Amino acid sequence: MLVALIVLIALTLAGLALIRSVDTTNLIAGNMSFHESAVHAGERSTELAVTNWLQPNNQTAAGKIVLYDHNAANGYRAVRADPATGVSLDVYWASLAGQTLTGATDVAGNTVSYVIHRLCDATGDPLLASCSKPPAINGPFTIGVPGPTPPPQVYYRVTARIVGPRNTVAYTQAILAL
Repeated sequence: MLVALIVLIALTLAGLALIRSVDTTNLIAGNMSFHESAVHAGERSTELAVTNWLQPNNQTAAGKIVLYDHNAANGYRAVRADPATGVSLDVYWASLAGQTLTGATDVAGNTVSYVIHRLCDATGDPLLASCSKPPAINGPFTIGVPGPTPPPQVYYRVTARIVGPRNTVAYTQAILAL
């Protein structure tokens, strides 16, 4: 009888440990799901920023390229702003106050803010503004014959901050060339 009682207590403790383990696993899986949802919301907002604002404005409007100058209303900066070494993304994001564009909260409860930086050192014509350049082309070319010259492109960085349910915060960045 005493052995049966000890086995019963051991089984009860094992059952409680299993319940706690399963509960913890469910919490971790839920948090991972919220994080993935936030990242997907950031990727969608980056795509919308590019297709709805960046690409249409990469053209001449009344003789002037819109992307040569800042446009705070659309979360666009014509000059790069990089975080200092050792600065967290939260501190960096706080330094961008007034430069970001915040969208509506989606059905999953994610609120996305983004900023677009043209990767140039000054406003104006990118050919004169010391902008980031494409990497050199290294390939199997004939010795003494130069490789093809890439077309001139301007690089942009879209940084998104997503705040979701359960205090989920995620950041995404995309660098693209137009």
